[in-house]
Amino acid sequence: METIEIDQAVLHINQLLEIAAKGKDIIITKNHQPIVKLSSIKQEKKRSPLFGSDKDIIAISDNFDEPLDDFQEYI
Repeated sequence: METIEIDQAVLHINQLLEIAAKGKDIIITKNHQPIVKLSSIKQEKKRSPLFGSDKDIIAISDNFDEPLDDFQEYI
């Protein structure tokens, strides 16, 4: 993460925007106190879920749709 004073950031804003667009965060400070964080809003490309990728990890019991014993008085 890069840090730069606001005076310098104003002079180099185009370069800072290019750097931020590539995914690097930039903190702009004033009197050595952080005031702004430049970061890209591009989201990383996520792979689509694969059908069956959770096989043998997730199991649904045969009585999943059955009413719960604790709620018999409300039925």
